[in-house]
Amino acid sequence: MQTKVIRITDSITDGTSLKEAADILRAGGLVVFPTETVYGLGGNGLSQAAAEKIYEAKGRPSNNPLIIHIHHPAEADKYAFAGDLYNRLAAAFMPGPLTVILPKRDCVPYATTGGLDTVAVRCPDHPVAHALLKVCDFPVAAPSANLSGSPSPTCADHVIADLSGRVDMIIDGGECEIGLESTIVKIDRDEKGEYLTLLRPGAITYDALTCVCERVVIAGAVLEQLKEGERPLSPGMMYKHYAPKIPLVLLDGDPQDVLAFLQKEQAGKSCAILCYDEETTALKPENLFLVGTRDDLATQAHTLFAYLREADKTNAKIIYAHLPKKDGLGLALYNRLIRAAAHTIKKI
Repeated sequence: MQTKVIRITDSITDGTSLKEAADILRAGGLVVFPTETVYGLGGNGLSQAAAEKIYEAKGRPSNNPLIIHIHHPAEADKYAFAGDLYNRLAAAFMPGPLTVILPKRDCVPYATTGGLDTVAVRCPDHPVAHALLKVCDFPVAAPSANLSGSPSPTCADHVIADLSGRVDMIIDGGECEIGLESTIVKIDRDEKGEYLTLLRPGAITYDALTCVCERVVIAGAVLEQLKEGERPLSPGMMYKHYAPKIPLVLLDGDPQDVLAFLQKEQAGKSCAILCYDEETTALKPENLFLVGTRDDLATQAHTLFAYLREADKTNAKIIYAHLPKKDGLGLALYNRLIRAAAHTIKKI
């Protein structure tokens, strides 16, 4: 397949390119587009054939659900059974990096939902994505635009490296602002009423969610492995995900002890290090990737996947990174890193 790459810097004036992209999607093709989180691999969310193409292009298991993207939060009710709690979440966080899992309507094929009776719905806050979805008269199913299991793409070059020749079009809209995939919640109900289950943490944090819904339960798979035979209820729940080819090890311990360990490792073996800015003067510059200051979680999120990809290009035999704390945005970083490292944590 010949992949067309186009650059869109102004979604308002570049209507011709957006119409071409929408026509490709309408005809059953695949279009990669930028969002505020990561780049998405788009296909018609109401088409079983398009969903199957997405799985094939990514090399993704077909039981791993896709997220449908909509132009306006109110459109969710066309494809799912929304309700008051969804509407409150939408008012607070949409458009934005939040995905809500709802009972699906019959128009959404099981190929899109990974065989589940629920569908994941998101309204992205990115001018190119927003403009593309406005041109389409259907929801766009779009997982991250990378080969399955590898670090998610935060710029068009990442997409080209993974998917050139596998998709019809790649829209280059520059670097993604956030750098981590959307927060995913499921609306559940018990005898006490409705509550949220947090399935994948992201830029919309646990604390922010509790401002809208008092009860938010963190799913076990956010921090641990899926149990044997347990189905993923949303993207990002697999045991190993977002992973570089070079083994990644997370370091847990006192900052000074971790720094001493890294100094020793640099002296004895070929390693790449995702380090905090404060550590650079104490470490050799070779294969060193500065993810931001220790407390700057937003920068760490923005740089994580890009630096995992860059570290993979080195001659290193192992990649080291810090194990994040689980507070605020740190929970999302922790979630991505333990999967990228296949839960390999070294106590220092």
